[in-house]
Amino acid sequence: MSKRQTVRLMAGVAALALAGCDDFTPQTGPLQSCGAATTATTSYSLYGPSTTPTACQDSGATFTTSDAGLTGKVIIADQLNNRVVVSHAGVPLWVFGDGTSVPSPASIVAPNDVEFLPAGAGRVNAEVLTVGTGAPVAAESGCAANDAGICVDDRVIIVDYPTKAIVWTFGGHDGSSDAGVGQLSGPTCAVLVPTSGGDHVLITDQNNNRIVEVDRGTSTTVWTFPPSNPTVSQRLTTPQSAERLANGNTLIADQGGNRVVEVSPSKDVVWQYPMVVNADALSSPAFASRLPNGHTLIADSDNWRVLEVDNATPANVVWTYQTGTHASSGEPVPTGAVRLANGHTLVTEITANRVIEIDETPQQNIVYSLGGFAQIDGGPHDLNQPYNAKVTTDTTGLTPPLPDASTTP
Repeated sequence: MSKRQTVRLMAGVAALALAGCDDFTPQTGPLQSCGAATTATTSYSLYGPSTTPTACQDSGATFTTSDAGLTGKVIIADQLNNRVVVSHAGVPLWVFGDGTSVPSPASIVAPNDVEFLPAGAGRVNAEVLTVGTGAPVAAESGCAANDAGICVDDRVIIVDYPTKAIVWTFGGHDGSSDAGVGQLSGPTCAVLVPTSGGDHVLITDQNNNRIVEVDRGTSTTVWTFPPSNPTVSQRLTTPQSAERLANGNTLIADQGGNRVVEVSPSKDVVWQYPMVVNADALSSPAFASRLPNGHTLIADSDNWRVLEVDNATPANVVWTYQTGTHASSGEPVPTGAVRLANGHTLVTEITANRVIEIDETPQQNIVYSLGGFAQIDGGPHDLNQPYNAKVTTDTTGLTPPLPDASTTP
């Protein structure tokens, strides 16, 4: 995310720091169940049952000790803890990132995105793809800041799952930021795109206001957006995410442009929401994905909600989750929203330091929760401004990392 947004979100955490489990109330339906937990049926956090509740779930909702109620594992970009985490049924299976604010073979600085890559299609082992976005000094103590006051990383890396060794890097190996060949500035998202010629990596290069597609085998750039002489509609302003669609187009959350756009391989804008940019309709979208029904799911971060819009022209809002539904103190900012195969929605609320699963009922119950308000010190139950989360075996609406993404570790 951009420096401006990081500072804003840090202020949001301070405003919410006094909120606790008892401050959560559902918009409709029975009150939530909170209090000291002795079993996972009462309270459940990232690493299992806890006597110190870090989140609440709605009373009467089905709550499970399996991550997101699925057989898959939840993978989280735990931004200001400088790590990515894979958990399953409350067990921390895997962590990459030693927590430091300086890029190294063992660290990642303020990741905004992470993706699990199953073994197969030329990959002997499972891998993890993540981005070193970097953050302002105020958010990252002890970092080696550049002249702009940013703790830089500017790398996209692929990490071998069994050994945690970095097996591929694109961007400034020394944390340098630029727009030259092989360089990035504030990458915020990376998606693996399988092709007949080998794996490509689609990178959102935020501070350079562009999307770049890189051949993993050669580390050469094979596609960029926008073109060198863009029209007004083709210009990007601090884009936050990009997904490659089944039709070959690319869906981009153009955060600073307050819009989501779909662009063709020939770099034409073929779809946009909203058709006329309007901050009331969409403000600082942080993530967008195309659902199997043709609808688009968007984390509308500065309006504190998640939207699903249809594929009409102009598009209509057909579903909304307002993050304040389950928090009476403030409006948690959503930076990630992924629709799961079971119809639920996995939402990352960065200023609430948590990842929640919302069911498909009108009550929009919280049925799974990781992290919680004021739990940010990097302990085993804590998240610190997580930016995005996914389920490893569920690529509903996302770019599948395999033609058949069914192999898991």
